[in-house]
Amino acid sequence: MTETPGPATKYKRVLLKISGEALMGSQGYGLHPPTVERIAQEVKTVRDLGVEICMVIGGGNIFRGLQGSAQGMERTTADYMGMLATVMNALAMQSALEDIGVFTRVISAIRMDEVAEPYIRRRAVRHLEKGRVCIFAAGTGNPYFTTDTAATLRANEMSCEAIFKGTKVDGVYDKDPAKHADAKRYDTVSYDDCLAQHLGVMDASAIALARDNDLPIIVFSLDEPGGFKGILAGEGTYTIVRD
Repeated sequence: MTETPGPATKYKRVLLKISGEALMGSQGYGLHPPTVERIAQEVKTVRDLGVEICMVIGGGNIFRGLQGSAQGMERTTADYMGMLATVMNALAMQSALEDIGVFTRVISAIRMDEVAEPYIRRRAVRHLEKGRVCIFAAGTGNPYFTTDTAATLRANEMSCEAIFKGTKVDGVYDKDPAKHADAKRYDTVSYDDCLAQHLGVMDASAIALARDNDLPIIVFSLDEPGGFKGILAGEGTYTIVRD
């Protein structure tokens, strides 16, 4: 049974965006079940606060459309293959969540009725209101759009109060902290600065869509145990992208 959102968190409904690579652990490809289970536990702790959660998961651990295109594959075909990879990841996350008692719906932008629900906005909102986690798969259903853009689109359609972008680092830096010891982390950064400085938070269309709808993006480390719940309580290290 979930609790009613109270002083523990100021958010009632959020979208968690993670990359497909986040699910592969240290193995370099595919799905790493212990990693998927750990992320599912993080989601459950936040859901148990009474927060309504949607998710968008990338597909780069299985197939990335841009890389396929760069190797000579026709871009539209490559992008559709990438969308199918996101459905595989969504089903894996659904299985991990339901194993720990979290009711979940996988909602696909491409119809595949045997494995996922089609995207119908009002139905998805109702799932959230009933305490179910909604995992949006297959991007926007269109080639040339990334899962970052899909996440921002769905967050706006679901009236989410923020996007939580789980990454390998604890915020937004002016350069790669893994390569530069003097990299500077931002506590807050504007949408326009993200675009002008190519900070790599999300792709340009996703940042612009968030800016135009005044939707904050909170960037945090998915590798920090309890990080997702902690940030919702105002703790931990993160960067907020906003005006």
